[in-house]
Order: sequence, then structure tokens, then C-alpha cells
Amino acid sequence: MQKLRILYVASEIKPFLKLSKVAQLVRRLPQAMQEKGMEIRILIPRFGTINERKNRLHEVVRLSGINISVGDEERPLVIKVASIPTAKLQVYFIDNEDLFHRKAVFKDKEGKFFEDNDDRAIFFCKGVLETVKKLGWPPDVVHCHDWMSALIPMYLKTAYLKEPTFQNTKSVFTVYDNEFEHQFGDDFFDKVRMTDIDPENIPSLASKDYDAFIKTGLKYADAVTKAEDTYSEKTQNLLSISETEREISTIHETTEFSELYYQLYNELASVD
Repeated sequence: MQKLRILYVASEIKPFLKLSKVAQLVRRLPQAMQEKGMEIRILIPRFGTINERKNRLHEVVRLSGINISVGDEERPLVIKVASIPTAKLQVYFIDNEDLFHRKAVFKDKEGKFFEDNDDRAIFFCKGVLETVKKLGWPPDVVHCHDWMSALIPMYLKTAYLKEPTFQNTKSVFTVYDNEFEHQFGDDFFDKVRMTDIDPENIPSLASKDYDAFIKTGLKYADAVTKAEDTYSEKTQNLLSISETEREISTIHETTEFSELYYQLYNELASVD
């Protein structure tokens, strides 16, 4: 029997970058699944705070060189890779000089949210899917963590629906309590949308903010899990009014959490 293939997509992972609970969960879960016999890939952005020399990142030339469109602009995609020292896990990094080479992650020195964080998220989500295509590695499940990866379930069911690499791929979206107060520009909708996506299918993007990302992930993911015991009022409201008909299951980071995810992945992969 072929090993189940699980793709993890997140904004951070220990030991390369730790800002929130995302980094901890995305560090533990892939290793736990690998130990259970699953085949794993992990993709995160190569933020400028990640020291390339210290972490021994190197470019994967055969995967680099694709241009990713964000609105009217096309930007070159560079893929780098490094290994987690204490585990037999490789992490692929989505990189672009203009978007990620700054000494901050989501906010500047004054604590102001970067205006182009929408561009960075869109580039990242598209870059992940294009990288997996080029790898020739069809995942059974794509597990998306937090708002920065929330567009991937939507792309899988729209623009990439007929892409052979993702023909049998299911998605999981895990929600964290990492909300932000920022509204993106009027071109947000057009930048997210790809040419073959019907605008009527993505009304969740209308607010052009944190809500837009979370609502889109909730609507299109095949399963949704919670990473927190409690959420801010805003995020809790988003979860409670989710348009999804799937049950939102709470999977806490307990000793049995890996077994719960193992069961979830197998259930999703067995659904036609």
C-alpha cells in the first residue's frame, strides 16, 4: 500500500521561525506523521528573519525560476531547502527578494502591518502549488495552517481543480488566534482571483481583511480544525457562522493529538 502523502503549509516552523503556536504545531505534527509511515513535505515562506547561513538553506535550482503572478505583476519564485537538525525532515522555503527580504515578518519597526502582506500571502499560496506541481509529488492531503495559507483550499477547488497533481487532493484548514486589524486595497479581490475563477464563487473575499482569508479557508477546506482552546471574539464569530457544512472538530495539542490527525488524514484520503 502506498504511503499517504501529506503536505504541510504554514507561515512558520521551529527552529527556523517561531512567532506563534503555528511554529510549534507544524514542528511536531509532520514528525509524528512521518513516524507513523506517512510521506511528508513542508513549505513555508523564507522571511528575512530566517538566517540562511545559520540554518544552512540552499537553493533548489530545478524548482526555482517559475514566475508567479499577483495581479498585473509577475515575480520570480525561488525555492530553498533546509533540514530540521533533530529530525529527518526537509523544509522547502518559498522565496522572492521583493516580498520576503526584509528584517521583519508581518509588521515594520513601528508595529505597522505591511501593506503588501496580501501580495505576500497570494504569492506564497500560488508558489506552494506551483512548487508541488514541479516536484511531481501529488499530495493526498494539504494541511494549511493559519490565515497566510487560507487561499490554498480555494485554489485547489477552482483554478487547480483539473490539475493532475491535485486530482485526488483533500485539504485541511487549521484556525489559530492570530487575527490582525488591517484592510487591504481595492485591488485585493482581483489579485487573489485567477482568470478561471468565477467572482461569484468567492464572496468571502469582499471584506479585504483577516475575515476574508479565514472565511475563504473555512468555505473551501474539506475539514477544519481548531488549534486553540479559546479565540478572540472576532475569530470565534467567524468559526460560528462558517458556511461550511462540515463539522469543525477541535483537536488540541495533547498526547493523542497526532493519532486524531492520523485518523483525519486517512478518512479524507479514502473519500472519492
